[in-house]
Amino acid sequence: MAAAPKKIPQRTCVACRTKRDKKDLMRIVLTPEGEIKYDPTGRAAGRGSYLCKNEECLKQAAKLAKGLRHPLTSEDISGILQMASGSDD
Repeated sequence: MAAAPKKIPQRTCVACRTKRDKKDLMRIVLTPEGEIKYDPTGRAAGRGSYLCKNEECLKQAAKLAKGLRHPLTSEDISGILQMASGSDD
């Protein structure tokens, strides 16, 4: 009997609402301490939202506020853009 194919986790980008493989998106997490961080492992504790790694979605990073249920400052958004530019995996 053949094994069933492994399911690939899917997530939705909060900016463009496109469903993609989890590994193709970047997870931004609001930690229990209230910090906004990039989560390359996808396992950090806290409320997470996913963004495409393309420039158009990253420019709409303000939509993360709704996904994270937390207001974002301009420093948070610039930090996310900086993290994204450093994560070319």
